[in-house]
Amino acid sequence: MKPAVLQLIDSFHQGGSELQAVQLTRLLSASDRFSVHLASLSPDGSLRSKIDDLNLPPLPSFPLTSFYDLNAVKQVTRFVGVLRQRKISVLHTHDFYTNVFGMTAGMLARVPVRIASMRETAGMRTGAQRQAQRLAYSLASHVIANCEAVKQRLVDDGVPADKVTVLYNGLNLERLISASDKSEILSQFALPNGTGNRYVTIVANMRHEVKNYPMFLSAARLVNQQFPEASFLLAGEGELTEGLKQLAEEFGISQRTYFLGRCDRVAELLSISDVCVLSSKAEGFSNSILEYMAAGKPVVATDVGGAKEVISEGTTGYLVKSGDDREMANRIIQLLSNPVMSESMGQRGREIVKDRFSIEAQLKNTESLYKRLLQRK
Repeated sequence: MKPAVLQLIDSFHQGGSELQAVQLTRLLSASDRFSVHLASLSPDGSLRSKIDDLNLPPLPSFPLTSFYDLNAVKQVTRFVGVLRQRKISVLHTHDFYTNVFGMTAGMLARVPVRIASMRETAGMRTGAQRQAQRLAYSLASHVIANCEAVKQRLVDDGVPADKVTVLYNGLNLERLISASDKSEILSQFALPNGTGNRYVTIVANMRHEVKNYPMFLSAARLVNQQFPEASFLLAGEGELTEGLKQLAEEFGISQRTYFLGRCDRVAELLSISDVCVLSSKAEGFSNSILEYMAAGKPVVATDVGGAKEVISEGTTGYLVKSGDDREMANRIIQLLSNPVMSESMGQRGREIVKDRFSIEAQLKNTESLYKRLLQRK
């Protein structure tokens, strides 16, 4: 009988953790080495359609309002029942909320292998949340970090180094190839289409201050002074959107700044981009950077989290200090000024992603970890 593995995700909204978890679920289901199960804290989100064709067992959800009320006790009890009924051998959680909820239930259900995940370095958790996360790691058999920088953060927080394995995010390169005509794409995104137009793109949610969109907009203002024909494309959604639109207005670049909202056509968007940017104050290992490089685009990103583990300085892009909008602008201007160099850097980046961060590598390394931990038990 194949061991039963359950992936627990927060929701089916398009966040980095959710995308990776849904992708891993698809890969595991296709490899057929494990019996694959999936559950969530919330059943909502567009990613739900990505697993409709997998013929998985029913997908239970466990909605929470707090970790400290009677509903939380009820939902943990329900989840314990599901884990026992389905005889889950490996429970794999993917973010803060599922770590705390899942490791608690997994311990109570006596799931043999309980794997928590860490995808961030700093800047997103309160002191109370960090305490809860430490408790979750103590209940886990193992913790997955998605880059060396995150592993070091875990070790600094007291998690034994031999309890942490680095498994990089995987990316399907074929998903980042667009067959559409550039003029058609520009028309669909309602973007200006002229011979001199250049496009600087950032893909990040607008829900967390940690993504530091103000730094990007400040750099865009400086780039606009050198390249008035440049357009700045912001793909993401969240409650910070209106404030960012106002900031673009204050900077005098609102006519060249396009808020695209949630983007389901990332391949098409990146195909028309000249330079791709990430301005975060903190990250774990950014899916956006991998997508930029897989699309063959040069990257300018802040030197946080695992960015330096994938960006080769001066070869595939540039790293700048967090908050240094002037240096970010200078690097963007440098790339816009030299299209031949930009194209060469983008192609080198695509080769790096192909060699080191493929979905095949992600599946192989994840299954190897599952088997190793099951053998220990």
